[in-house]
Amino acid sequence: MTTVVLKQATILDKSSSFHNQKVDIKIENGTIVAISSKIETKDTDEVVEINGLHVSQGWMDSSVSFGEPGYEDRETIVNGLNVAAKSGFTTVALQPNAAPIIDNQALVKFVLNKASNNAVSLYPIGALTKESEGTDLAELFDMKNARAIAFGDYQKSMSNANLFKIALQYVQDFDGLVIGFSQDSNIKGKGIVNEGIVSTKLGLKGIPTLAEELQIARNLFLLEYTGGKLHIPTISTQKSIELIKEAKAKGLQVTCSVAVHNLVLNDEVLTGFDSRYKVLPPLRDEATRLALIEAVKNGVIDCITSDHNPIDIEHKKLEFDLAKDGTIGLESAFGALQTVLPTEVIVEKLTAAKSIFNVNNPNIEIGNQADLSLFTTNEDWTFTKENILSKSKNSAFLGQNMKGKAIGIMNNGQLIINN
Repeated sequence: MTTVVLKQATILDKSSSFHNQKVDIKIENGTIVAISSKIETKDTDEVVEINGLHVSQGWMDSSVSFGEPGYEDRETIVNGLNVAAKSGFTTVALQPNAAPIIDNQALVKFVLNKASNNAVSLYPIGALTKESEGTDLAELFDMKNARAIAFGDYQKSMSNANLFKIALQYVQDFDGLVIGFSQDSNIKGKGIVNEGIVSTKLGLKGIPTLAEELQIARNLFLLEYTGGKLHIPTISTQKSIELIKEAKAKGLQVTCSVAVHNLVLNDEVLTGFDSRYKVLPPLRDEATRLALIEAVKNGVIDCITSDHNPIDIEHKKLEFDLAKDGTIGLESAFGALQTVLPTEVIVEKLTAAKSIFNVNNPNIEIGNQADLSLFTTNEDWTFTKENILSKSKNSAFLGQNMKGKAIGIMNNGQLIINN
């Protein structure tokens, strides 16, 4: 029998009777058996005693890419889950952008099998269309039965409005969730960064905010027509916020996320033409960044994702316009967010994806399963290459100031600490 005791941990969990209390927490075989001001420990117990330790319900990242199968040189599922654990995440939703694309029951089962018996719970997102090509719907019902939690084509917009409408209608038969990445590829054209003053100065082709907003407006019109549930990932413009706010006011079942890098960085970092900052949607201007932070605080934006996307050096360290979009983000997510948001808001937005994706979220009470994120909130530090745990090193946060640290997780009966 494994016993873990967390000493003098401040609980941040508004749904718990121990919220904001500094206590000892005793966990036996993955279940919380005692919470009190002082718990005696035995020599055989695993004791976690860290200055300034905080504990919350386990965080979920609603968008991670691990590469496997097919791109194991970028990341493997086992190492990716280890990165997630040491970054404070107990649960991740895995994007289907592997090779082959995760668009059928067999591949959903393959990634689940790779992730079995892990401290981190992995939930696959099935591709919405076959091979994520946007022409035919994938085997959605079969993938749902194989335990896919939602359906979307990673960083690809559905240009066929009728197919998107059919998808929204079809998944209602089994209470499915459609993920609609929003960027009109015709309006994006050859754009690679946010269209604005910085893109003009640098001579880089711009992506107008309109490319995102038109697609969101269209998808929300379709949702209003069909009913059902839609999740809009990684929104990045002020008008997108307004459109989603209006849709929620109408009672539509729509949720949305924002990526950590869009909350922390703006397009002024592009002046050195460093391809680590090439992401999709692109980094926007400072006014938009501040508007996104405000939308997180006032609840229009439901959850925050790292949008973790490992890319090998051959595809990332290139001329800016040739480099692939994406940054790793798990390792830096919490420390970076702490520089722009209050801790309680961060915890709320990192756990909120569980209700969106219908994932169990036990609160911190005696008798409940221990699904816990461990972290500190105060120390100031700088994110360097030594802090990268992923196989790929494409982090937009190198050199960024951080505040507080993710310590690890207690989940599925396993304690993982980032030493």
